[in-house]
Amino acid sequence: MEKSILEDRKDSIRLMESTCSGQGIKCDTDSVSGSVSQRACVYCGARVVLNPITDAFHIVHGPIGCASYTWDIRGSLSSGDDLYRNSFSTDLRETDVIFGGEKKLIAAIEEVALKYHPKVIFIYATCIVGVIGDDVDAVCRTMSSKYGIPVIPVKSPGFSGNKSTGYRMACNAIMEVIKPYKDREKVKGINILGDFNLAGEMWIIKDYLKQIGIEVVAGLTGDSDYESLIKAPGAALNVVQCAGSSTYLAKRMEEEMGIPFIKVSFFGIEDTTSSLIRIAEALGDMEAREKAIELTKRKTAELKAFMNKYKNNLNGKKAAIYVGGGFKAISLIRQFETLGIKTVVVGTQTGKKEDYEIIASLVDSDTVILDDANPAELETFLKEKGADILVGGVKERPLAYKLGIAFCDHNHERKHPLAGFEGVVNFTKEINSSINHPIWDYLKLEEGWG
Repeated sequence: MEKSILEDRKDSIRLMESTCSGQGIKCDTDSVSGSVSQRACVYCGARVVLNPITDAFHIVHGPIGCASYTWDIRGSLSSGDDLYRNSFSTDLRETDVIFGGEKKLIAAIEEVALKYHPKVIFIYATCIVGVIGDDVDAVCRTMSSKYGIPVIPVKSPGFSGNKSTGYRMACNAIMEVIKPYKDREKVKGINILGDFNLAGEMWIIKDYLKQIGIEVVAGLTGDSDYESLIKAPGAALNVVQCAGSSTYLAKRMEEEMGIPFIKVSFFGIEDTTSSLIRIAEALGDMEAREKAIELTKRKTAELKAFMNKYKNNLNGKKAAIYVGGGFKAISLIRQFETLGIKTVVVGTQTGKKEDYEIIASLVDSDTVILDDANPAELETFLKEKGADILVGGVKERPLAYKLGIAFCDHNHERKHPLAGFEGVVNFTKEINSSINHPIWDYLKLEEGWG
């Protein structure tokens, strides 16, 4: 096992009762060179947050390859405009690297402004732009003034940090959109931050809140548009669903607009129940709190027989978790515990120290906890711990299947909701059908498997 871990990676992995350096697990840092980390680049992180804004123009200032990272690799859905399904690029070539790409960028913005009259344009500065030094800020200021349209630079050269850096750059861009409206009169409603309406999950959450009498002012950024975004400063509370991508935005809005925030999760019965009640309490709405208690009790009772039916098939199984943020990992551990499944490996791409402290308190002392894992590490611990299923994203799927381990996609690409009480049904069915599929018995009969 020790031979599979690079020396520089040892402080990012907690084995048995060890806590690495004594200061907790090492996290929230750039990836170790040469480890082939699963963590994505700055541009990727920025695009994840901003792309679900349905009526925005997203112009990728860089080579055409970067523009391939668009809506189609995420399950974000829209109830209105579908402009976000298009990708625009300045398509920088070799001559642009030599002579600069500002003229191409100006031409692209002018074409979009004159032809489509958009409400907001985001300009993503990619790696090449960071190298050649195009003054994207100046171009955006000039074009904004010329056409009266917010043209927002998103400083996202991939090499300038990691995915978390991209989240912050996107949050800064959102602040540029909403800051002119920071003095809006407050209403008794909330913003939902860090939910991207994957498979329509924002709609599920909004429906729960409507049932208990709480208004959603804006979603940032799932199924949002420019008009809804500029209403966000009028909310009384920010609710942060994806802590990794949106806590920074929530802190800025608290400091600059006076909007307090709480962190929530809508994955699993326990966290969904707690979150709805806590939102009502944070607003000081006791009527909504009583409705939340009534709603969650009814939904939980409806799921009891369903959960018991599947628990018999899953009790005693072992799960490995490798996801983007810490809060999702925490919710998944609780969900697995409800099903009688032990979490034996758990890691994240963007977790913070406080997330890992909570994770450590929820799992057994022999559970492996790791930050920013690479495929070699995941393979080592999946095999060593005898995991029956890996929950992760698209990059982890081939690894699980090659090892003969079941897999559940809990990331951007899924097409069915896993949030809320409806999500519990979908998640439980998928875990059961994946773990108990007969293919694994056949594979274990083959030499080298199982």
